[in-house]
Amino acid sequence: MTNNTAAHIEIRNLTMAYGSFVIQRDLNFDINRGDIFVIMGGSGCGKSTLLKHMLGLITPKKGDILYNGDSFVNASSEQQDAVRQHWGITYQSGGLFSAMTLAENINLPLQLYTNYSKSEIADIIAYKLALVGLAGYQDYYPSEISGGMRKRAALARAIALDPEILFFDEPSAGLDPISSRLLDELIVQMKESLGATVVMVTHELPSIFDIATNSIYLDANTRTMIGYGDPQYLRDHSDQVVVKQFLARGIEPKKTTGEY
Repeated sequence: MTNNTAAHIEIRNLTMAYGSFVIQRDLNFDINRGDIFVIMGGSGCGKSTLLKHMLGLITPKKGDILYNGDSFVNASSEQQDAVRQHWGITYQSGGLFSAMTLAENINLPLQLYTNYSKSEIADIIAYKLALVGLAGYQDYYPSEISGGMRKRAALARAIALDPEILFFDEPSAGLDPISSRLLDELIVQMKESLGATVVMVTHELPSIFDIATNSIYLDANTRTMIGYGDPQYLRDHSDQVVVKQFLARGIEPKKTTGEY
């Protein structure tokens, strides 16, 4: 069932824990349709753990996660699998299967979830690779292309089924600044062409400020979210010092009179 409310994803009273050790507690936020939503915070705060909860890889200690207004946590395995078919996911390393060509990697979701013929799948693979700037690379193996190209190939696989939601875990990790910027631009292009919602774990400030439309900040000390909103607004107006410090990294202080 799909509703027409702005919230595509709702996190309600979510507590994440490993046994008795609480990672984050009492998380409440919405991700609106069409958002590029960033999950940010310092090392060890639970960013990737939250993403795994949203993907259904970890069961919450408490609370709920809703997609299109329906509980994902309380859904059956079959219902969860049906929801996942509308997602595209990329991982820090790209997550490509090294023993498969790029075409074979992209073929996996198409083979599993569609009834397209071999020729139709071949056309889709060629089209998705072309969208990410890898036209003609069907027969290359991941080891034969650069890190930035592997990230783009992973994105081609993620968009194979034209997903409603794209999830990214540190998409720019290990990339040089130019490759990182090009990947950010590509994420925006794919989001706009698909009309998708993007959820991204990252600590990269250029990505946060260049493409994010909304965000949360997870704090490792208080073990809850202490920032929620547009990153630029949080940087300039948050009443939490740690949030402002995180978002102001790398900004040189203004020189005072008498300094040359």
